Amino acid sequence: MLTLTAEETVFPLAEVFTISRGSRTEARVVTVTLSDGTHTGWGESVPYARYGETVDGVIDTLNSLQPDLKNGLDRTILQNHMKSGAARNALDCAFWDLEAKRDGKRAWQMAGLAQPGPEITAYTLSLADPETMRTKAAEHAHRPLLKIKLGGEGDMARLEAVRAGAPKTDIIIDANEGWDATTYQELAPALIRLGVKMVEQPLPADDDEALLDIERVLPVCADEACHDRASLPRLSGKYDMVNIKLDKTGGLTEALLLRQEAERAGFDIMVGCMVGSSLAMAPATLIAQGVAYTDLDGPLLLAQDRAAPLRFDNLGVHPPQKELWG
Repeated sequence: MLTLTAEETVFPLAEVFTISRGSRTEARVVTVTLSDGTHTGWGESVPYARYGETVDGVIDTLNSLQPDLKNGLDRTILQNHMKSGAARNALDCAFWDLEAKRDGKRAWQMAGLAQPGPEITAYTLSLADPETMRTKAAEHAHRPLLKIKLGGEGDMARLEAVRAGAPKTDIIIDANEGWDATTYQELAPALIRLGVKMVEQPLPADDDEALLDIERVLPVCADEACHDRASLPRLSGKYDMVNIKLDKTGGLTEALLLRQEAERAGFDIMVGCMVGSSLAMAPATLIAQGVAYTDLDGPLLLAQDRAAPLRFDNLGVHPPQKELWG
């Protein structure tokens, strides 16, 4: 019989991280272990208040599943047994890790994928005043891709400052639902002038119909508007790209299927993350292979990480060692 444990793990951040919805100084994550008595798999999720999730709520949900595990709950059954979200993500990824250890294979082999390699990842600059963002941009100007958190008054000044600090770096921006259609239309020409490659979730996810009627002069990516495959029909005609995050899909299993279906529907793919450790990013590196944009910089924002962490270098974020996951 499988035994499940779920507990909170707290990682201090290297510095305060701010988006349009608030600031944080630590990453509070849920760590799940799943053991058959011989092998142990593990996974991590980041409960997100935007979706009504809390650390305690996710832990309670996961701990309530012990009777289901006794009755044969496995990764396949899990997909219909729980809704998508952070709780299912942690358990789904723990199942993958446990199965890989049992079978003596890597998770990418189990998924029928080619052996993964490194992928260039964005590095995120959190929301701040223009001068601070310029300083941070200059500090990270050696990176090939910066992701800029916007979504408030003064966004244009912030973006001008970042471009001045990192004149040669590719830039993508994330408004975190902080704009309206008029703001997007007013800013779009300047975004093009400054070489911005893509804008992520400019309008609120539940008030994005205006995207059907305005000219999208640079690609618009659905983040909060895209959770799993069921999200895709309502995104058509509004978005050019979808951001796949395991904490939204409810794990690697659904994320693999979402990527396939989104690509068939004509969407480009971004693979993103919440602020978590290398354990949370590890399964996502499998989804990120060959996508338009990878944003798996969570561990780079931490003051400390897991043992056997993911490797980051000039080639990007590397797939996990088996000592970490999968």
